[in-house]
Order: sequence, then C-alpha cells, then structure tokens
Amino acid sequence: MSVEIAKEAGFCFGVKRATDRLEEAIAKNSGERLYTLGPLIHNDVYNDWLCEQGVGITSISDVPTLAASASENAPVRVFVRAHGIPREDERLLSELSEKHPHFFYEDCTCPFVKKIHKIASEHSSPENLFILSGYDSHPEVIGILSYFDYDTLTFETADAFEKAVELGIFEKFGEKTPILTAQTTQNLSEWKKSQEILKKLYTNRLIFDTICSVTEKRQTEAAALSAKSDLMIVIGGKDSSNTAKLFGICKKICPQTVWIERPDELEELDLITSAHTKVGITAGASTPSGVIQEVYKTMSEMKENFEELLNSSFKTLNTGEIVTGTVTAVTDAELQLDIGAPVTGIIKAEQITDDPSVKLTDLYKKGDQIEARVGRVSDIEGIAELSKKAVDSAKNWQKIADACENGDVLTGKVVEIIKGGVQVLVGANKIFVPASQTGVPKDGDLNAIKGNEVSLKIIEIKGNRAVGSIRAVLREERRAKEAAFWAEIEEGKTYTGVVKSMTSYGAFVDLGGIDGMVHKTELSWRPIKSPADVVSVGQEITVFVKSFDAEKKRISLGYKTDDSNPWYLFTAKYAVGDVAAVKIVNMMPFGAFAEIMDGVDGLIHISQIAQQKIGKPADVLELGQVVDAKIIAIDEENQKISLSIRALLDEAQAEAMPEDVAEEAAE
Repeated sequence: MSVEIAKEAGFCFGVKRATDRLEEAIAKNSGERLYTLGPLIHNDVYNDWLCEQGVGITSISDVPTLAASASENAPVRVFVRAHGIPREDERLLSELSEKHPHFFYEDCTCPFVKKIHKIASEHSSPENLFILSGYDSHPEVIGILSYFDYDTLTFETADAFEKAVELGIFEKFGEKTPILTAQTTQNLSEWKKSQEILKKLYTNRLIFDTICSVTEKRQTEAAALSAKSDLMIVIGGKDSSNTAKLFGICKKICPQTVWIERPDELEELDLITSAHTKVGITAGASTPSGVIQEVYKTMSEMKENFEELLNSSFKTLNTGEIVTGTVTAVTDAELQLDIGAPVTGIIKAEQITDDPSVKLTDLYKKGDQIEARVGRVSDIEGIAELSKKAVDSAKNWQKIADACENGDVLTGKVVEIIKGGVQVLVGANKIFVPASQTGVPKDGDLNAIKGNEVSLKIIEIKGNRAVGSIRAVLREERRAKEAAFWAEIEEGKTYTGVVKSMTSYGAFVDLGGIDGMVHKTELSWRPIKSPADVVSVGQEITVFVKSFDAEKKRISLGYKTDDSNPWYLFTAKYAVGDVAAVKIVNMMPFGAFAEIMDGVDGLIHISQIAQQKIGKPADVLELGQVVDAKIIAIDEENQKISLSIRALLDEAQAEAMPEDVAEEAAE
C-alpha cells in the first residue's frame, strides 16, 4: 500500500493569511485581548489550539460591549475571518474603532471574497438581478449578498437553478440584467453547468468567474488523485463548505472515500483490515499542515500492520467455503478476485446473475468487495471457481421468506414470460407472478412489461417456489395516492391534467388517477355546441377546483378564468372614442354585428353605417368584410358595444371641408 498527499491540501492563501496575522499577534504577547469574530476557520482542532492560547470567540452583537470595555491597559483586537462579514457588520466595526481609541479590528477577509463584494456593490442596481452559485446559509454567501441592495437569487446546485427556470421564477424579473458569480469554494462542475443554464436563458448576462484559483487546483488535483486511489481520505471540519465539496468530488470517483476531522478518527474506521493498495490524502482549506502530517503518519503505520496481516492471511481453500475477495479485473464474461489465497478467484457471468442482458462491466469495478462460495479449486491452473449467485440466493431467499411473512414490498426485474404469467428476478431468485397479478389487463400482452423494474409482494411460498403479486402493490399505491389527493384537495386549487373523455355536456379530466369534470359552460366564455370545440382527448390542460364531494368522489372543475374573459380583455384595451378594425359577422334589418376581437362583438346600427339613408346593411356591407369603426358607447352592465362607421366618415368630411370651400371660392 502506498500513501500520497495532494500537493494543494491544507490551508489556502486566504486562510493562511488570516491565521498568520492572528498567530503574529499571539507571538507579540503585547497585552492585547484577542478575539475572533466567530470561529476564524472551519477546523475544531485549530480553534481549540487558539482557545489554549487565550484567544476568545465573540459575536457581532457582543462587540459594542467589548469595544466599550477596551482601555489603555487592556486594549481589544478583533480578527475578521477569511469568509468575510456582512457590510453592516463591517460598518459597525469601523464606527466602534473610531469611537473607542483602544479598540482595533483586523479585516482578514480573503482577497478573492473581497473581489466578489466589489462586484456585488458596483452592480447593485434595480435594473440588475444578482445570482450567486453557492450555499445560501454559508457565512461567505451571507456577506456577499449584503453588498447588493436589490433582487438576489442563490442556488446550491445547477439542478436547483434548472428547477427555478422550469418553475418560471425568472419571469418575474422581466428584462433585468443577470449578474452571475460563485462562492469561492463552489464545485467546478456545478459552476460550469450553472453558466450554461444562464447562457441559454439570457443574452444580456454578465458572468464573473469568482471561484478561488487555489480551490480550483485543489478540486482538480483531488479528482486526479481519486482516480488512481482505492481509498481517499478527506480531512477538514464537518461544517467546512470547501471540504464538503472535496468529499463529494472524491466520493463520486472513488467510492471508498472517508471524511475525517481528526487523525484519531482513522482508528474508528477500521481501515487496517482493508486491502487498499493506493491511498490518497487531501484536505480542505482550513486544515493545518500538522493535522495532515499526523494522518499521513497514522496511515503509514496502518500500512505496515496491514502488510503483516496480509502475509498471514493466505490459507487453503475448501469447496463450499464462503470467501470475500477484492475485484482485480472485470470483463462481461467474468470477474477476477484477490481472495487472499495462492490462487485467483474466478466468477463466471452465469454464477453472478440469471439475467443475460446484464453487463458485468456496468455493475462492477476494480476494488469492489464480493462474497462468494468456493466451487472447484485448481492449484495447477492457479484458480478457484466461485459462485456469487449461490451466496446471494441463500441470503435473498431468507429475505423473500421474511417479506412474505411481514408483507414487505420487494423490487425486481421481469426477465421471462412463461405459461400463466411472468418470472421476476429479485436478487438471485426468480419469483412467479400469475398473469392475473401482473397488473396487465385480462388478455393483454405480458411482453409489455418484460424488462421492466417492478415492485411486488410475496403472497405465497410453496416449498422453494415463491408466488408474487405486482397488482397488490399497484392497488396499495393507487389507494395511497387517492387518499393523499382527497386529503389535500381544496376549492380554488390548480391542477394540470389530461382530457380523458368527453360527453355532450362536458369533459372529464384525469388529475393523476382521480377524475374531475369540466362542464361545457366552464370551458369557454362563449356559448359552444360541444366540449370538442375547445379541447380534445389526450390534451393537457390546467384546471382549478370549483367544488368537490369527497364522499361521493366527485370534483367539479373550472377551465375558463377572468384573465381569459374576452370582455375584460376588451375593456382593458379599448375605450369610448377608440377606433378599431372590425369584421362583419352578421347582418340584421336594424344593423350589422361586427367582431372587435375574439369573443367580443359590437352593433353597428343601420343609422351608423353610412352618411346617407340606406334600406338594409347589405346595401353597403358584406359578411367577412373588415372595416374601421368608432366605439361610440360601452354598456358595462349588459356588456354591449355600439359602433359607428358614419362617425368616422363625418369626421373625415369635416376635416376636408375648409379646403373644399377654398377651392370653390377660387373658381
């Protein structure tokens, strides 16, 4: 086993700058009372050492009292941590230092964080939207946001960012210019994804790459070290944001990753007995080098102990014995394992699973631990044939028996269609599910569920044969879903559903297993002959609950809203005196009806069609003709509109009259 420490592990520039300034003050021993505004760094080991040196921890609420107590014989000096503090806290410290001559404060805010403060302050404007990629509860983020006085958004992950876009959160910010920054210790992958989301959403965005360069190097190096290690140790405080991100990066690449804060935690993890050939060590930005070296020393001692145990572990294998081995090679045909014996363990694919579609390379990798039963052993060939399926089958059968007794729900994959039903592979055992218990309609095609992952209950065990029911689980899920639905439904609540069927009087909408009905009078503000005039089967629509009867399981839904009321839309756009282009849609002896906008008609009385008297509207107008008309009256109570073509003709004639009179006079 080899042990390697990442070069960028431990104190970053900002943290070292803060600790150096405080340690320099401790070394001077000038009689000052020293305090940190909150813990200086996210590391209990280092903070405990500061406490031993007489350094106290204070809060911003206690600082005024502390400043007032400062005297010539007992001056006070407060150190601001590298994460920085809110703008109002910094102003308070400045005011107190001016007011009290023996009170001092040292601003140890990391320059990288100060840079983000400046970006937020310089772009603080009602025309901008400040977006920060990071943890909204982190002290660094709280401080940064205090420098922007208007709308801000914080997203811990790119997925949260994407979800906000889908929910339409950005729509309320209109045309504001988005300013995107990141917490200095943000995960590089999340930061890059967040940038791509914003680029698709806005063309006028401003993006500032504010991740600390040391953080970027540390994360990149940790990823590379994880890729070549079978055990990663991440050192740092459990409330350290950058350490948490390091752990996430390492864990994703190397599953055998542990997070410790103190060297003595290694003993509790029992790593001595694990067959690790390459161990990597990295540490967060608040981890002192002394702690890192102590961990390295502990692992080196474990290495020596492990080698002793390894040399004594080789033994003779017996057929039927259960062994645990470490995967050393993977192909889709077999696995090779180090089983602590002079022979190599071999597990063929058929001794792992009955599912021929499974690829071993998708399930296993080097370093995985596998328990298997010993079959044939050949010292000449140097191999031992093993069976994982035999071990799994024994363990899994007990699980199935327990599930039958307790009514537990199991999951498996439908792997085979047989006479009378299907076979579901649960672990290493096949469960028979009769066709009537599959959830597939009678005489339906069972091939429709082949290959699907399903949940089932064991309803009977006959000898070594188990019978399951998928339908029982579906029925319980449906009942639970219905119960939850009726428990949460309320008048006015909005749902998105799918039109399931239609009758002459309305449309039935599937709200997710529960049906509601929209009466045709609720589909449109205009009279309609059939629901099909507005919606179609299979269409997804948004509806709201008008009323419901939980006992009778009936729901009355609404579809049309005030926002879509044609009359409201008309009155919002037009007023008496406005001119509109209208379409002639009907003619009567007393006048013509004209469509002003979809769903809103007005009457042009026969006396308002032309300047001269006409016998009927058809003498001047045609159906479908579009003409300009003036709105001369709006009856709000009865929702009626009076239009006039003649009024526009009279106005045009009046404007032209002075010029005509001048021409006649000239003749």
